[in-house]
Amino acid sequence: MYDLLIKNATVIDGTSQPEFYADVAISNGTIGAVDPSCSLSGAKRTIDADGLLLTPGFVDIHTHYDGQVCWDKHVTPSSWHGVTTVVMGNCGVGFAPVRPGTEGELVALMESVEDIPGTALHEGIPWGWETFAEYLDTIDTPYTIDIGTQVPHVAIRHYVMGDRCYDDATATDMAQMRDITHQALKAGALGFSTSRFYGHMDKNGHVVPGTHASAEEMCTIGDAFAGLDHGTIEIISDYLEDDEELSWIEHIVRSTGRPITTLAGAGKGKLWQLAERLEAEGLTLRPQIGARPASILMTLEGTINPMRQHTAYREIQHLTLAERQHALRDPAFRKRVLTEEPILPRNRDAQRFMNDYARIFVMDDALSYEPSAADSIAGIAAVENLHPLEVIMDTMAAGIPLLVFFTGYKDDLEPQRKIIEEKLSVFGLSDGGAHCGVLVDASVPTYMLAYFTRDRQRGPQMSLPFVVHKLTQDTAALYGLHDRGVVAPGYKADLNLIDYSKLKLHAPEMAYDLPAGGKRLVQRADGYQMTICGGEITYEQGQHTGALPGKLLRGGTTAP
Repeated sequence: MYDLLIKNATVIDGTSQPEFYADVAISNGTIGAVDPSCSLSGAKRTIDADGLLLTPGFVDIHTHYDGQVCWDKHVTPSSWHGVTTVVMGNCGVGFAPVRPGTEGELVALMESVEDIPGTALHEGIPWGWETFAEYLDTIDTPYTIDIGTQVPHVAIRHYVMGDRCYDDATATDMAQMRDITHQALKAGALGFSTSRFYGHMDKNGHVVPGTHASAEEMCTIGDAFAGLDHGTIEIISDYLEDDEELSWIEHIVRSTGRPITTLAGAGKGKLWQLAERLEAEGLTLRPQIGARPASILMTLEGTINPMRQHTAYREIQHLTLAERQHALRDPAFRKRVLTEEPILPRNRDAQRFMNDYARIFVMDDALSYEPSAADSIAGIAAVENLHPLEVIMDTMAAGIPLLVFFTGYKDDLEPQRKIIEEKLSVFGLSDGGAHCGVLVDASVPTYMLAYFTRDRQRGPQMSLPFVVHKLTQDTAALYGLHDRGVVAPGYKADLNLIDYSKLKLHAPEMAYDLPAGGKRLVQRADGYQMTICGGEITYEQGQHTGALPGKLLRGGTTAP
């Protein structure tokens, strides 16, 4: 007798092949049978899935739940969107290894780089570990979903070099970092991550430790993978078109045989040429692509708020949200804002985000993230004969987010669609658990399915089998998780049962549910009839069942 039998489902199995009709049976946490004749019977519970999609659980490889897993065993909002596996420890930041007494310094770095409230991290994390292995033991508890993590370069450098961590590393430093990385991988780290991105700064305005690490340092750390049969390297870098950067990346791929994934934009250049050349030799370099160009949301409650440039607003920013919204509608207040000289931020990116009215967009009701020029503050102001600041105040008073893309958005998402469809691209960059005041891209699995395969009108849609593959088997395989991501006998029973016609994102909203009252943007969804992890139903009709079948994944321990 099966534990669970899902009958008459429209199966999208994760392999990119066309959908098919089948019964799917589950026993002991794995898929026991997939029967296209729909003749299976005999189960403790049988579910009629006629009219519903059955997909593998989604695998999100770019998250920052490193602290949140200490207090949130449901790992939200990712688990609300059909995600059954996450990989943390991205972008070189994390909380182990750590020397006792310096925990606050790692918190400050995470808060600055990933916009996670430091007060929440201080209160919510039960410090007590030093090594990465001890950190893994601490978070090795039951969850709603499976979690895995990488060992972060920033923390390793901080541990080895102390106050020198912003300086060049010595040969001794490099050797110690290599050995720590090796031990972390042996203890179960899924990989190693590093940041070489100008936007990752500490609170003093310095780029994070390791940003300018030498090729020698990176190659020495790469030696940590010697003799191991698992581990992926994640790199975020500003220099992926530089020959010197690509040279050491190629050296690590060739010397270790391990996969590397690098965050990439919508354009194809030298990075892609290297990836294609390596792929032809059976080696793996996967440019990592998000659902849309990097963006932020600006709201009255969020981290970035254009009204804060105005003295009139600063005088009321201590008031409640409702009181501030009321003030933004008040004629006298609006007149002050329009006549005052703004106090511009020092950061040039922040200046652009808040003042380039042609590139600030009002989020549409469909949450498409694909605005046109007519949706910009400048476009709306011209049509309605208003000052752009009046449009901003109207929009923020109504609680509607303002959308700003970092770079690369040219009036539609065609470049993004085309790069996602490239053979070597891998889907990532959700940043689940991070950028709490400006982002809620943990919801992108729902967005990809609802918008890019069904609702998009401004360009070609993507096929359901392709998008499901990119969210499941493809991401899982990059991190060696070959036991999941496919609806087939013998695979882990991580599944989603979806009412595709009703699949819909809710508007982002600010929740004050982190430890110490910390805030974060969250986003719910409709259409998930059921999510299953390891054969146990974790969500039914959008409600958590109380089941915690998820666990810590240790690298090298999953098998097909």
